[in-house]
Amino acid sequence: MKVKNFCKREPVTVRSADELVVAARLMREQHVGYLVVVEPAVREGTFVPVGVITDRDIVVGVIARDIDPRTLRVEDVMTREPVLADEDESLGGALKKMRKVGVRRLPVVGFQNELVGVLAIDDILDAVVGELQDAAGAIRKEQSIEISLRP
Repeated sequence: MKVKNFCKREPVTVRSADELVVAARLMREQHVGYLVVVEPAVREGTFVPVGVITDRDIVVGVIARDIDPRTLRVEDVMTREPVLADEDESLGGALKKMRKVGVRRLPVVGFQNELVGVLAIDDILDAVVGELQDAAGAIRKEQSIEISLRP
């Protein structure tokens, strides 16, 4: 199983020079807690990830420290040089990276390091749970057929 089969293909992005409150509003509007910070790539119309910022970064790094978020830019709070997953990488390899670094999401990049999506543990769990439900359903069906054939 490859990362490209599990990642969300339309990540919500922000620029490093954007105001922090703009990023927070974007999170609220898009119902996400994670933004990929991007800069334009060499190839027209594509972007490369240069950082990430989470709602937790804003709360713990800014609000809890009593810093006025209106005075900051995304670059002041973001995590630079995030760990990335390649879209053709194995899901197991990406999960190992997540565990090693202690994150629940990874930006996913294509062949030229362009951003193509975000891999989230939530999405992986949804897929795995669905597969396990199908497996359990097959077992239950087999049992019910066997019971009906052997009175």
